[in-house]
Amino acid sequence: MSFAYTFDHSHDRAPRELRGLLGGKGANLAEMTAVLDLPVPPGFTISTDACRDYMEGGWPEALTGEVESMVTWLETERGQRLGDLNDPLLVSVRSGAKFSMPGMMDTVLNLGLNDDTVGALARATDDDRFAFDSYRRFIQMYANVVMGVPSHEFERRFEGARRFAMVESDAEVPADVLDMVIRHFKNLVQDHAGIPFPQDPEEQLRNAIEAVFRSWNSARARAYRTRERIAHDLGTAVNVQAMVFGNRDENSGTGVAFTRNPADGQPVPYGDFLVNAQGEDVVAGIRNTLPLDSMTELFPTIHRQLLGYFEVLEFHYRDMLDIEFTIEQGKLWLLQTRVGKRSGAAAVMLAVAMTKDDRIKLQPAEAVARITEDHVDQLLHPQFETNESVELTRGLGASPGAAVGKVYFTADDCLTAVNEGEQVILVRQETSPEDVHGMEVAEGILTSRGGLVSHAAVVARGWGKPAVVGAEELEIGESGFTTGGVTVNEGDTISLDGSSGAVVLGELTMTDADRPPEFDQILAWADEIRGGRLRVRANADTAEDAARAREFGAEGIGLCRTEHMFLGERLPLVQRMILASAPEDEEAALAELLEVQREDFEDILRAMDGLPVTVRLLDPPLHEFLPNIEEMLVPEATGRLDEDERNLLEAARSWREQNPMLGIRGVRLGILKDGLYRMQVRALMEAAERRLAVGGSPEVEIMIPLIVNRQEFEYVRAWVEDEITTAEHRAGRTLHVSIGTMIETPRAAVTAADIAAVADFFSFGTNDLTQMTFGFSRDDVEGRMMQTYLDHGLLPRNPFESIDRDGVGELVSMGAAGGRLMNPDMKLGVCGEHGGDPESIRLFHEIGVDYVSCSPYRVPVARIAAAQAVIGAEDE
Repeated sequence: MSFAYTFDHSHDRAPRELRGLLGGKGANLAEMTAVLDLPVPPGFTISTDACRDYMEGGWPEALTGEVESMVTWLETERGQRLGDLNDPLLVSVRSGAKFSMPGMMDTVLNLGLNDDTVGALARATDDDRFAFDSYRRFIQMYANVVMGVPSHEFERRFEGARRFAMVESDAEVPADVLDMVIRHFKNLVQDHAGIPFPQDPEEQLRNAIEAVFRSWNSARARAYRTRERIAHDLGTAVNVQAMVFGNRDENSGTGVAFTRNPADGQPVPYGDFLVNAQGEDVVAGIRNTLPLDSMTELFPTIHRQLLGYFEVLEFHYRDMLDIEFTIEQGKLWLLQTRVGKRSGAAAVMLAVAMTKDDRIKLQPAEAVARITEDHVDQLLHPQFETNESVELTRGLGASPGAAVGKVYFTADDCLTAVNEGEQVILVRQETSPEDVHGMEVAEGILTSRGGLVSHAAVVARGWGKPAVVGAEELEIGESGFTTGGVTVNEGDTISLDGSSGAVVLGELTMTDADRPPEFDQILAWADEIRGGRLRVRANADTAEDAARAREFGAEGIGLCRTEHMFLGERLPLVQRMILASAPEDEEAALAELLEVQREDFEDILRAMDGLPVTVRLLDPPLHEFLPNIEEMLVPEATGRLDEDERNLLEAARSWREQNPMLGIRGVRLGILKDGLYRMQVRALMEAAERRLAVGGSPEVEIMIPLIVNRQEFEYVRAWVEDEITTAEHRAGRTLHVSIGTMIETPRAAVTAADIAAVADFFSFGTNDLTQMTFGFSRDDVEGRMMQTYLDHGLLPRNPFESIDRDGVGELVSMGAAGGRLMNPDMKLGVCGEHGGDPESIRLFHEIGVDYVSCSPYRVPVARIAAAQAVIGAEDE
């Protein structure tokens, strides 16, 4: 087995199909080199196999010889040698995983420079300033990535050098000052690491490769993979490539561009460019960039050449692409390409546009397959209703959407504030991968530096976070920022418009997002692809939720939680029922509850007329409707409780349980208080009768929760049928009502075939099923414990977000098979939070579930994910 491959290696398949071996970056570099013959600096890729071997047992013995052979090949290709004292070869060492992880892993540029080769580079290029600038960049990057020296220590010293030289930009720092900076940088390395900066290029290369391998398991990379649901065992490839220099002179430059606009989908190239700079300057946001169009004046011929390459690449990949390029003394080089990250609006607009593009000819199924969960979420993001307030400043609108929150200036402070219940805006000069945990919890991101492809912009777009970058007027301090004479302190509230780039002091009112018409086209195609398979319902407890769900395309209600109808102003009625000491008092309270429940049910059936509505009978324990005992102890001890409050406290103590999740709830509560379930069924039947009387078409399904065996279900079903029969006699017609259960205990899943003999449908309650299968309390483990488990690879994913195939998934599969064994026509649904999770939806489709149910705002996500599940099954 080989560990390393040159970019022009002849593989048995197209290189872009070998992302698992070569990583995304390496696969695309090989594709551009070997297939498209584009101007790519030569290099080689160390495969993900090598990384996985390294993680398991250290540096693979065979890798040493392969790297030596590859370096020899590269030296021949370039006519230069690593460490040569006349014309040294310099290389970059970059990560490149199967799935794009922008900024999450490490890169080293200008490798091969040392105290001797820097002089050789100066002589070969006749440019001392260029050579010294390349060396100081290399020392900083290598020392940070490989030796762990904090980057800000270098930045602080270089800021001082700029002030000493009395210049504004990095490119203006003269050679003699850069020479001084290099000495200071090497002293910093010695002081921090305890060893001199390494001078042997071969040692530098091996250490850099190992550092990239190690960066796969860095905290920021693991956090990113956990959020993006990327497996932790894939490993990263390493790309070693001959350096080309955008910082040679004013006839050089570097940029990052997209073949189309990734923010709004317009068919116009878009990106950032810098003259006399290296690529890291663009993406790190250290310097404020020029728009790509500036090249028409600065480099008109190269700009036309670049646009030609855009067309070649977009036609070849049939998608919008992100391209990194460098101009070295008038020659254009392509350093990377990949499918470009895009906003939700751009995703749907690009997908639909490419079905109409005669060059690309995307099929509707391909268009639907390109829309992700995050894209849809972004389209449903709120926008500002008006912008009547005075703007503080305006930057670049880098990621669309509106955000309001309190200002914090570090990722850690953001996280602390969010844990205390605040909504926050992360404000930085520029973000770096170390900030991702703060970026993830923030409502929005604001930076004073950087461009439209800076770290902040790319990560924010990928995560659907509103972001404003490059707001140059901001003067940011440790606990506040100033702009236009106005100071905003930590904890003050601001509003961001990620589309326009506006920053406003105070809280603006937000309204629902304005979705482009292409979104409706994508949803229509998704529904056509599903063709009635894997329907999508909504979890809705009010008429308003039901109407919203129907607007989003829900095909019914999969879960109506009746307990939510007992809260608010109705709570005293429920408490009266609990406190009733005589049967007639309980019946009176239930009669009043029936009135309000009937109204609720009638409104929901009206909103969902002609579509199925699954009503779950009361599920939580009664103590949830009673006061918190601890909060009443002090008033009790001080004699400040009235008689009603004392009765409520006594009832709370009476119904208190050590483990309420496994206590008297669901069907168990119904058996103890049969009048409660009878009242709910009666209210539902009366609501259905009223709808029929006015020409409606109610489709009612009654779900009995928390069943563990057939006997329980049969016992309660008899009561439900009694109420239905009474209603039919009263209405003078047959009411077609299904009676089923929620499979949410492992025992119910295991004995599903027995229960199915007397049930009309199953709905899998994956929230409780997950808790009982893992023995996890969702309320207690989803914070520190779950994150620790994910960070250490003890769980592949958070089971409350995505179904565990071998655990809960196996129980759902077992329950579905048991149900269909006894009743081939049995309807099977899923109504937990997993019903809106794309990864789980794919598994549910494999199992043969008929429908999933999710929150109203997740319905569009589920419609598209269900179509993608069908597409995936057909492709297999």
